[in-house]
Amino acid sequence: MRQLPVLESRRQALETCVFCPKLCRSACPVSNAEATETLTPWGKMSSVYFLANGDVPATEPFARTSLACTGCFACREMCDHKNDVAGTLLAARAAEAAAGILPEVATRVGRGFARHEAETLAAVQALSAGPLVRQDAEDALLIGCTYMRKLPAESTDAISAASGLVGGAVAIAPGCCGLPLLYAGDSEGFAHHARLMAQRLARFRRVLVVDAGCAATLRQRYPGVASLAPAVELVVELAAREVFRLSSLGASRPVRYHDPCKLGRGLGVYEEPRRVLARVLGRCADEFHAEGRAAVCSGGGGLLPITMPDTAQRIAEARMAEHEHAGGGEVVTACASSLISFRKAASRMPSPSRVTDLVSWIARAIPPFRR
Repeated sequence: MRQLPVLESRRQALETCVFCPKLCRSACPVSNAEATETLTPWGKMSSVYFLANGDVPATEPFARTSLACTGCFACREMCDHKNDVAGTLLAARAAEAAAGILPEVATRVGRGFARHEAETLAAVQALSAGPLVRQDAEDALLIGCTYMRKLPAESTDAISAASGLVGGAVAIAPGCCGLPLLYAGDSEGFAHHARLMAQRLARFRRVLVVDAGCAATLRQRYPGVASLAPAVELVVELAAREVFRLSSLGASRPVRYHDPCKLGRGLGVYEEPRRVLARVLGRCADEFHAEGRAAVCSGGGGLLPITMPDTAQRIAEARMAEHEHAGGGEVVTACASSLISFRKAASRMPSPSRVTDLVSWIARAIPPFRR
């Protein structure tokens, strides 16, 4: 790795892809939406390998391929070697950012993180004024910055769901987990922010998390850079444990569950959301043709809506078209990015389907906590 020596630790992952006959091609949502070999998992890893090894010039066009990834882990599931393509491409973004060749469309996310964090903290303050929030509570609720900044109704539902499940008030976790910095190639900025966030959370007994991307960051990324004292639990995991406290709401229309990539392939959480939905619906939720480990990405992850918005849109529209072809109804997901992507895609359909978040169903089904 003469040109980007920091990627030497990723050599095996890169070479495994470079010399592979592209068997995971059909798993990648980006390469299914874009008719170019360069954006298959093989093409993206090959580009990084040649760039790191000095076989191509260290310029922005060769760095751009590392952005064509949602981090959905679908290629890893299909790979006989379980090769970490998503993690390697994240490492490549950091190396390219350090070399000054990562495209500006990504680096401006990192440069704008201070404003992003300020907006998130303002949302925390606004939500903390509610009756179910007490800042000296033992449990912190990390809703997720995308929910808090763009999905106020679901954020309120998250507070209702969490307080009902714990039987008491919760504190809103103060800030963003820092994942946007990782996506933007700022690994040092992420490490600094993770240590700051770990200090903010140190006094809590437990951190309840709504967004799977945040949970994956705390569980999988923080240990390498920050010491996080409280236990981390997803709200859907807690709801599945307390499932018999949930009311059966019923639904006359089809309700189809979408597996978020970070929740399913990222954290291995497949049965818990289905158990919760079966309880509140009074029946098993409908499924997409590709579900569970084979579920197709919504196109909302990894900065793709920012770096490749048209591609992200086509991925979401294909998923919603599959839903309509299977009979339509309502789509339920458990991810803020998927929720936004699907709602935008649904709005462009001839007969728009309703798209909701699992946390809203939990909020309606759990007996409310009353102070």
